[in-house]
Amino acid sequence: MTFTATAPTPSSTLPRRPLRVAILGATGAVGQELLQLLAERSFPVAELIPLASPRSAGCSLAWEGRDHTIREASEAAFEGVDLVLASAGGSASKQWAPVAVQAGAVVIDNSSAFRLDPAVPLVVPEVNPEAAFGHAGIIANPNCTTILLTVALAPLAARRPLRRVVVSTYQSASGAGARAMEELRRLSRTVLDGGEPVSTVLPHSLAFNLFLHNSPLQANGYCEEELKMVNETRKIMGIPDLRLTATCVRVPVLRAHSEAVNIEFSEPFPVAEARALLAKAPGVELIEDFEANRFPMPTDVTGRDPVAVGRLRQDLSDPNALELWLCGDQIRKGAALNAIQIAELLCQPAATVSGGGA
Repeated sequence: MTFTATAPTPSSTLPRRPLRVAILGATGAVGQELLQLLAERSFPVAELIPLASPRSAGCSLAWEGRDHTIREASEAAFEGVDLVLASAGGSASKQWAPVAVQAGAVVIDNSSAFRLDPAVPLVVPEVNPEAAFGHAGIIANPNCTTILLTVALAPLAARRPLRRVVVSTYQSASGAGARAMEELRRLSRTVLDGGEPVSTVLPHSLAFNLFLHNSPLQANGYCEEELKMVNETRKIMGIPDLRLTATCVRVPVLRAHSEAVNIEFSEPFPVAEARALLAKAPGVELIEDFEANRFPMPTDVTGRDPVAVGRLRQDLSDPNALELWLCGDQIRKGAALNAIQIAELLCQPAATVSGGGA
């Protein structure tokens, strides 16, 4: 879908006052994380408007010591709203994001609805923060695996040009939502009790199992998730011809994704130099103990902000390539945290924001 603003283009920044903030998809896993992070990071909220499906409308949601009534999304619900954090899926975003912009709000959308629209910025604040200020009312939050990958790529690409990236992902149940996480818990107990796990949320049981990502397969043999990584990384990094290939796998982990990444540069890149860059890069935590064979694990990042990177090494097959391993919380940095960091950017004057690592 190509987004065309039907209202006067809003200011590229948010008002310098407490904001009326709507959460579209407030009852989902990412919606709940958004609420938690708004409180944790003391985001300037004057009024919270939780929005969800009709079946949740009228229910009560507790936030910051108060009960808030969940409302059904409607044109009236966006009146007077400054900021919409949307995480209710692509169809809901396509329906309601233009309505919210028409009402004068800025929308930060967590779905794939607008990510590849050339008129909509696709932003990772550690990588391309300046892009956020080029919006016409909607800013897209990238795919979770793409966010984690670009946070690690950006400081390296700023030093030496990228030529090719090969990535394999190990994606947690949280990427499929709260119901998938609960199913993994339930079916794991079933297997431990000697039963036969029967999945109703995912196409196959994740209990003591893994399978290739279940997003729709395309004519070229890649699944939709893999092509998201290719196309979104190119857009965020500003390298439209970047050679990137991905294989995405769903694994029995609750809520943190992992990625094995091979990065080819235009020339050799000393491991020590790359390690020093990553150690001081924004949003990155280096976890490496070669003597103990201890590197990032999903449990290191669950419920935490950083993308953990480690096991950085020279590719034995290519003098211009490095290998690394990373883990990041899919719900947090892979979704909710990135969205709120974008909102925090917009609370600053555009002139004060410097470029990212790439």
